Amino acid sequence: MSPVNSGVPKLGARNTRQRTAVVELMKGLDNFSSAKDIYLKLEERGTKVGLTTVYRTLQSLAEVGGVDALHMASGETLYRACHSDVHHHHLVCTECGFTEEIDGGPVEAWAKGVASQHGFTLTGHDAEIYGVCGACAEAGAGKEA
Repeated sequence: MSPVNSGVPKLGARNTRQRTAVVELMKGLDNFSSAKDIYLKLEERGTKVGLTTVYRTLQSLAEVGGVDALHMASGETLYRACHSDVHHHHLVCTECGFTEEIDGGPVEAWAKGVASQHGFTLTGHDAEIYGVCGACAEAGAGKEA
């Protein structure tokens, strides 16, 4: 999947100390995390950022494509630094949270076709795939033996 961004985070229009702290933390996370978990990790680092500020920052970063937002069935939104400058989806391990960015392949044509069949002009879609990664499957197999 390319192009991959250069590692320079998308900060958007407002570049504050708090925003920079959230972006720097996000760059080091491999998995999707909740705003509360991100807030607690910032607190562990001794970085003073309010929980409300973390929520607002993550929301605005999602709007400019700086983070990916994963909307869970529970209603909670999880966030992860976005490593791609192109539209993509995610393969997410339900055991450990490991996430792989993937392209949409046939999902893109399907979404456009379904929208068109119903008289819609496609403006966006979400498609995430959940499963158990190889490492977790292997670990689980070892527990059963």
